[in-house]
Amino acid sequence: MTELGDSLDRLGTSHVDIALVHDPERAIPQVIDETVPALLSMRDEGLITAVGVGMNYWQPLAEIVDRCDVDVVMLAGRWTLLDRSGEPLLDLCGRRGVSVLAAAPFNSGILAQATPSERDMFDYAPVSGPVLRRARELAALCRAADVELPHVAIRFPLRHPAVASVVAGMAGPDQVRGAAQRMARPVPEPLWRRLRPTVPLPDGTFSRPPPR
Repeated sequence: MTELGDSLDRLGTSHVDIALVHDPERAIPQVIDETVPALLSMRDEGLITAVGVGMNYWQPLAEIVDRCDVDVVMLAGRWTLLDRSGEPLLDLCGRRGVSVLAAAPFNSGILAQATPSERDMFDYAPVSGPVLRRARELAALCRAADVELPHVAIRFPLRHPAVASVVAGMAGPDQVRGAAQRMARPVPEPLWRRLRPTVPLPDGTFSRPPPR
């Protein structure tokens, strides 16, 4: 509560649009019992318009959505063209009327290139062979439809109705302009059907529930 008050002073505003608890996967009981209720009380006071939680793991977010009156969740890297393991959370959010901010649509870089390479990163680490092969398969399907992999990757999260926005990291004005152009151009509908997952990805760090 103190930190939010300090932020309001620095911002020179009377409220914030969204307050997100950041990466609390090792403190879920505290988030459910203490942190989110405190934020909800500030929402009731008009200091916050929407309350939410964000992390890489979808399972704790599902527990929070199930037990708390949050407005929004931010899911990073688990609802992308390459990793769709977070779909159960998105379906739950759709039923509960909770908005989803789909972050990290490029999975740390592997989907940001028209032609993925072994130098690219996947989920903050060097890409493994199976993931690289799958990314290259996706890139080839995109090229056959006369579009580039990053264009399809940044638009993919919006395929789920629970997703309100896509959150992608940018390194400069050129990337911002490129992302805006990609978001403005539709992807051919037949391509989406060809991009359905054919094999599951290896059970990675963020696809498993975090330690409790």
